[in-house]
Parts: sequence; structure tokens; C-alpha cells
Amino acid sequence: MNKKVTIIGDGAMGTVCGLILTENGFAVTHWCHDAAYARIVQQSRENSRFLPGIELPDALSFTGDDAALADDVDFIVSAVPCAFLRPVLQRLATHVTLGVPIVSVTKGIENDSLARPTQIVTELTGPRPIAVLSGPNIADELQARQPASSTIASEDQALAQQLQQAFNTGWFRVYTNSDLLGVELAGATKNVIAIAAGILDGMKAGDNAKAALLTRGLAEIMRLGVSLGARPETFAGLSGMGDLITTCISPRGRNRTFGQLLAQGNTPEQAFAQIPGQVEGVNTTRSLMTLIERQNVEMPLTSAVVDILFHGKSVPAALEELFTRPLKAET
Repeated sequence: MNKKVTIIGDGAMGTVCGLILTENGFAVTHWCHDAAYARIVQQSRENSRFLPGIELPDALSFTGDDAALADDVDFIVSAVPCAFLRPVLQRLATHVTLGVPIVSVTKGIENDSLARPTQIVTELTGPRPIAVLSGPNIADELQARQPASSTIASEDQALAQQLQQAFNTGWFRVYTNSDLLGVELAGATKNVIAIAAGILDGMKAGDNAKAALLTRGLAEIMRLGVSLGARPETFAGLSGMGDLITTCISPRGRNRTFGQLLAQGNTPEQAFAQIPGQVEGVNTTRSLMTLIERQNVEMPLTSAVVDILFHGKSVPAALEELFTRPLKAET
């Protein structure tokens, strides 16, 4: 191994991946779409936009040079928000060396195409070994080296094991999984349930309601995943239940915070204005509207979020509708 990695994106999760990899002896280059900001980070040794107050090691460099993607690296990490992934890769595609593995940490489902991040990567950069890193991984906690675990998913087990070794540390434990589809779907759909969790928090609905939401939310996420070919047990793992719990309870989660602001009387536009960065669950909800119809899968919690966000339904009316549905067996 050359012990060299390029990371596409300079957000919090991408930067944290860089910190983990440098701890394991890799030289890491971050590509930034904003070349001027890349120069600032390179000189100041701080990613003040996304990870303020953290001194970056010398083995972690930042650049806005597209040609940096052509370096001889062991693998590339794709850490661009789903809404921007296609235009970024269209810009960089000619610089991405054929055959170099790419590991995605992007969570979401593209609107219109309904493509998952790894499908967008493959479409624009050509067939190559591909993997997903996903789990209950809050960037602030990872940069502080607090204990955490994650899943590396790939249909190529040799690649999964290589990446497992690359990312695993004494405080960050990495497991492998061959169900790339399930891991990627779980990472996307949990953001929609997190919006619902935030709505409950904004209503001060209590812990019983939150527990019911997580349980039934996981059930409908699994229902959709299985209908698309994923394995049900994947959703009980770190990228499913684990990520769902963290996203729905953490006060730092953008999707949960967005839902909380909605329940406190803000419009979606007002809530957006109060949250830095992307609220991926909103874009994912648009995609799930289509998937639910196409797969003919019942997802009442997701449908309630759809009604609140796009059909003008009030939060109390959506909650009442959920609780007055016909009674049924749990499984």
C-alpha cells in the first residue's frame, strides 16, 4: 500500500475520516470545491467552517486543484452531500483514476433518478471497487476520539477487509458487511425518521413516544429495504438501528433539529435558515415519496413527514392521523 488517500469534500465527516486515516499512518489530501477556502485551511491548519477549534495534523492537506484526484492513492473517500454529489463528480470524473476503489460516506437518495450515492459514483466515474462507510458516527464525537463503531459495506469482501484495517483504531471499531444496498438505504432513510423524532421533541411528547417512533420507524425502513432486495438483519445493525438511534436523540443532528423547529411553529423555510449545512432528510423524503408508490410499501411515519413538509398538513393533524389508523398486529 502507498498509504495515500484522497477525500472528496471538506465537510465535518470528510475531515474526521481524514483524521482517522492519518492516525493510521496515511497521508491524506482533501479536495475542496472552493480553492480559496482550501488555501485558508491549509495555512491555518483548521477547518473553521465545519470542525472549528481542531488543529489538523501535517499529514492532512487541503487543495482546490482538480488534478489532485489523479494522484496514486490506495482509495478515494467520497464525502460530498448527496444533493451536490452529481455536479461535483461531473467536474472531477476525468481526474479520477480508473479502477481506484471509492468508499462513500454520503447518505441520501438522489431526487428524480432515485440513485443511491454509490450508483452515482459508478455512473460518473466508471465501474470500480466500491464500498460504503456508515454507522452512528457524529463527527464532533469522532474528532474527540470518543468510542464509536461503524460498518464498511462492500460486495467485494477483500476491499471491505482492506478498508476495515485502514479505518479501525483503538477507539473506532469497524465491522464489515456484504449488504451494500441495505447499509446505504438505512443511512438515507433514517434521516426522515429523525425529522419525525425532532417533531416529537418540539412537542415535548416524551420518551414513550420517541421509543415507539424509533421502533416503528425501523420497521418501515426495513420493509422498504427488503422490498428493494436488502437483507432484513442489516437494519438491526450499526448502519440501521445504531445510526437511527444516534440521529434521533443527538441534539447536534441537523435532521432532528429541523423537525424540532417545525414543531415549534417554524415553516420549513424558517427552519432551514436556522441550520447550517444540508438537512439531508428533506431531500431524501422527496425521493421516498416516489419509492413508496413504486414499491407499494406502507410507510405511515414517512408519509406523515411528507404531508407536513410538502402538503401543508399541521403537526397535530398528522399525529392524530397516525394514532387513528386501523389497528393491526405488530408483525
